Amino acid sequence: MSTYQIDPAHTSAQFKVRHMMIANVKGEFDKVSGTVNFDPANPAASTIDASIDVASISTRDEQRDAHLKSPDFFDVEKFPVITFKSKKVTATGGDSFTVVGDLTIHGVTKEVELHVEELTEEAKDPWGNSRRGATARTRVHRKDFGMIFNVALEAGGFLVGEDVDLTIDVELIRQA
Repeated sequence: MSTYQIDPAHTSAQFKVRHMMIANVKGEFDKVSGTVNFDPANPAASTIDASIDVASISTRDEQRDAHLKSPDFFDVEKFPVITFKSKKVTATGGDSFTVVGDLTIHGVTKEVELHVEELTEEAKDPWGNSRRGATARTRVHRKDFGMIFNVALEAGGFLVGEDVDLTIDVELIRQA
């Protein structure tokens, strides 16, 4: 079993949601941290514990970011952190895994399934640290997490889609 810290400088959590039922809007959280305990010989013994600083949200639009931080959506004052704690890790291929765990957003915890792929072999960085990388994806329904704000459109449909695609590109540093 090896213990890794998430490298916040080389990790990002992105999201994508439908806007006005016509286009996707993307954003990301710049501050991700946590620990991964990984056992390549027994992936089921592996664990993930990660946190995202909600205030680090960026959609490249200050007004939209402020609205997303407000009580209409994330309510960053009350719920400043998104967390994920794994419950089960299953190998699905040589470099891919299914990770079931508890995702907490906006004070609501739901079980989700992350699809982890492209787990790299360890590589040494120029400073002698061992690193790995991977990508994890899932889709959540924002209303399941109590984020129900929306506006009905005159032509039918809604301003903000319910399905949110999450992608986490993570770089890990093995701890001594």
